[in-house]
Parts: sequence; C-alpha cells; structure tokens
Amino acid sequence: MQFLFHKKQIICTDISDFFDTGKKIQVFVARLDQLHPIVSGNKIFKLWYYLQECNQHNKKALLTFGGAYSNHLVATAYACKTYGIAATGIVRGEEPGQLSPTLLACKEYGMNLIFMSRQAYKEIATQENTLGLLEEYNDPIIVPEGGYGKKGAMGASLITDLLAQKNATHICTAVGTATTLAGLSLSAHQNTKTIGIPVLKNLNDIPDRLFFLTGKTNHPNIKLFSNYHEGGYAKHTKKLIQFMNRFYTETHIPTDFVYTGKLMYAITDLIHKNYFKNGSKIICLQTGGLQGNMGLPADTLIF
Repeated sequence: MQFLFHKKQIICTDISDFFDTGKKIQVFVARLDQLHPIVSGNKIFKLWYYLQECNQHNKKALLTFGGAYSNHLVATAYACKTYGIAATGIVRGEEPGQLSPTLLACKEYGMNLIFMSRQAYKEIATQENTLGLLEEYNDPIIVPEGGYGKKGAMGASLITDLLAQKNATHICTAVGTATTLAGLSLSAHQNTKTIGIPVLKNLNDIPDRLFFLTGKTNHPNIKLFSNYHEGGYAKHTKKLIQFMNRFYTETHIPTDFVYTGKLMYAITDLIHKNYFKNGSKIICLQTGGLQGNMGLPADTLIF
C-alpha cells in the first residue's frame, strides 16, 4: 500500500513577516492540508496503520465514528474507497432531514452511514474492540473516533519524520483527541518542544490520553495552553473569525474554525506575549479539516 500522496516532504510556508518580530523568531506553517484534496492534514497519517491492518489481515471492511461535520469520517470514506475497503460510519445523533455536506460526501464515496443516539454513541465510540459491531458489520477493523488509538498515534509520528530536516525548536498542533500530539511526542527530537492547543473546553484528561497512546507517563517536552478553545469544540467567537480572515489576507493560508484557526490565534498571542525566545524556529501544523468551515453561515469567511 502507498500513501494517497507521493511528496517526499511537507511544504513549510514562512509566515514570519505576519508577526513583525524582525526575524528574531521564525514561524512556518506545515501545509498538511496540501497533501491531498480530500484526505487532508493529519487524517491520512492517523488512518495509515489501520488501513495497513486491513491490508495485512485481508480485511475488507472498516468501521469508524464521527459527527455530522467530521473531517475524520469524510477522509476515512475516501481512503477506503481508494483502497477497496467497505466503510461504515457510525454517526452521532439521529438522522436529520437534510444531511450535512460532509455526510453527503461520505455517501458519495460509498460509506454506509448508521445514525445512533448520542447516548448510545457515547458508550461505544472510543472503544477499539466492540464485539457487537464486529459481528454486525462483517468483522471490520474498528477505528475509534478521530483515529484515537495506538495505531493512530504511530501514524501521526510519521509527521515528525517528514519534518525532521527542518530543525524546529517548536512544533505546534491543535489538540482534539490528542492522537496527533501523542504521535509528535513519540518521534520528536529531544531538543524540540511540542506545543499543544486544546480546542475543547475542560479537556482535563490529556495526561491519561497520552499514557494510553504512548505508554509513557512523562512527557517533558510537551507544553499545553488550554485557554484558547474560544468556548469549546466547534465553537467560535467574533475575534477568532476576524483573526482567521486577517491571517488569510496577510498569509494566503486558509484555516478552519475548529482546529487550525484556534492554533494560529494561540501562537500569535504567545509570540506577542514573548513566550518564545529569540532564535526560535516554530512550525505550526495545518492539520486540514477545511471542509468543516461549511458549517458556518455563508460569507462568514473571506476564503
């Protein structure tokens, strides 16, 4: 099996001028969103070892979970179509009268959608082994919500490998399930700090998640900043939208309001508060998910 993209390195766009630090601090955006038009950002990395498991064990079915605007669901649907794997998506909530653009895309790529009450969904969505689902949906490989699992973290560690020659002092990422954060910590150079910006309010179990994903209790190179969630998951404020539009105007890099918009807002604020020392070389991950912006009212964003 080959990746859905064939580039040997990730494009890193220099946006240092946006911060007006006189080049005392270098800031780059790693354009994971440009690796593939559908399976963009960190999604193919987190899916990679699950897809390989399907291939190695001759499994022809994969089952995963997500909400109505889940980047993970649509990426999984496309990847499975590409590799000839039957995909089932368990969708959080009752089936609506009108499917979201995300779910319509999932159906277009051949994913079988099963809608489930929020309570039932909550009970199974993060479990890697659910026997009832295995029996009901043709013995599939089960991928937890957002790719959250040890295989997902192993896949995310490949991002660091592709950035190794950049010699960053800091690699920064938005944090949802903490799978990408864990992956970065698995393969980061000992002199590289990993900055995590949680996008959920009261995401207090990150140490437990990191232990589950990596088997390590100590992560001295990880630093979390938990006050940039802008109200919680998939929530936004007027100042965040204004920032995203200004950021696009000056850098020509699109962001999404769930993940990367909050990440770039946070890093901008931390730079202005002199958190980073002169000479720092910061790489921020554009982890994709731009299709999530379709959940905003028309003309909210200028891109």
